[in-house]
Amino acid sequence: MVEAPEDKLINLAEFTVNLAIKVGADEAEAFIYNESSIAVNIERGQITRSFSIQDCGVGVRVVSNKALGFAYTNIIGDKTAVEKTIKQAVKIAQVSKPDEEWRGLPIKKPYTSAASPFDDEIARLSSNELVEMASVMLKAAEGRDPRVFPIEGEVRASCIFKAVANSNGICDFDRGTVIECGLATIASEKGEVSPVCFEFNLERSLSVNPEWVGSEAARLASSSLNAKKIETKNKNMKVIFAHEAIQQLFHYTLVNAVKADYAQRSQSVLKDKIGEHVASELITIYDDGLLDGGLRTWKFDGEGVPQQRTPIIERGVLQGFIYDSYTAHKEGKESTGNAFRASYIFTPSVEPTNFKIFSGRKHPEELIGEVDDGLFVYSLQGAHSSNPINGEFSVVATPAWRIKNGEISHAVRGVMLAGNVFEVIKNVSALADNERKIGSIVAPWILVENVRVVGG
Repeated sequence: MVEAPEDKLINLAEFTVNLAIKVGADEAEAFIYNESSIAVNIERGQITRSFSIQDCGVGVRVVSNKALGFAYTNIIGDKTAVEKTIKQAVKIAQVSKPDEEWRGLPIKKPYTSAASPFDDEIARLSSNELVEMASVMLKAAEGRDPRVFPIEGEVRASCIFKAVANSNGICDFDRGTVIECGLATIASEKGEVSPVCFEFNLERSLSVNPEWVGSEAARLASSSLNAKKIETKNKNMKVIFAHEAIQQLFHYTLVNAVKADYAQRSQSVLKDKIGEHVASELITIYDDGLLDGGLRTWKFDGEGVPQQRTPIIERGVLQGFIYDSYTAHKEGKESTGNAFRASYIFTPSVEPTNFKIFSGRKHPEELIGEVDDGLFVYSLQGAHSSNPINGEFSVVATPAWRIKNGEISHAVRGVMLAGNVFEVIKNVSALADNERKIGSIVAPWILVENVRVVGG
């Protein structure tokens, strides 16, 4: 798709920092992000278009008298535009209110020898090859069950290049690749229509399986037909949360609770609980910025700080929080390499890298076999409305299936789950061995006791 522009990006980062200091900044930082993607879209069962995207720009963060200024531009081929952006950032800092808790940009530290995931095969992919992958995905879905209809999907391959430099000596470059196949389907029979069922495969190397994605998206939709309502209005049940449901639930609750900025603002119930049991002894969680093949594995974070492996919960005991440089300095600590930037248009924020929940030893079938009466929940709706401070949630489970006598019995509809995520992690009774990466979460299926289920 594109050649790695290492020298060009590093030179631009150094130029930006040096000029910012020259025109009045006390400290300066340049973050450059360059993404080149090709994609193929699917709409209503047809491959509709192929297109490419090129996005490159520089974000300039400066400090003047402890006040911060930030500006960005995507016109990096014109030094005049870059110079204007630098001066704009400096001007913003000079007229902004000082932050008395500012302790400076991070200093240079050695990076690990582990390489970020970059696959030359992904970098060489053509749009024709992506069309072929999309075709394989569609055929697999259509061939699985005639009741299934693919409604939308995409195959996308990306090369990402990053450079960061600051006035404290940081200056480096990294690169990575990402490829994704995703397909959404519905099934219909005798007037009944299933919920939209989505499956995908997202990797940093060319190891995606479009045939599996298509077949699995179809299987989910067809098995969601003939759904029944839960007969009881309100009861506690055993629930197996699949990977996507875990990501949706934890992303808006548990993940926020272990961010240092939430704890410092007293918006985390885990504040002041380091060393205490906060979860089942089966739960061990690390934030692993160096995870092999991790979707957020990079050499450095959005400030140029080395990413690392940070213990969060060990056998149910809270070990610590994740930090960027600003939140770490407020406590006299070191950053854990969790300053995240999705692109050059953002300033750093505290976010997980690869939030890894350690797997158990049970096969998925064994986990289901341990449930006499319960639910298997693949995905959730409404998790974004969960309370990030106290962990309360009320979500719709869809698609979901009833488990009876250790076997999947039938699909269910109109089912809500309600409770508190911090009670959920205390009530984990078993974990499967089927770890999967979804966004920043890496987790297996999890069996939870006493989840409040509200039927129609």
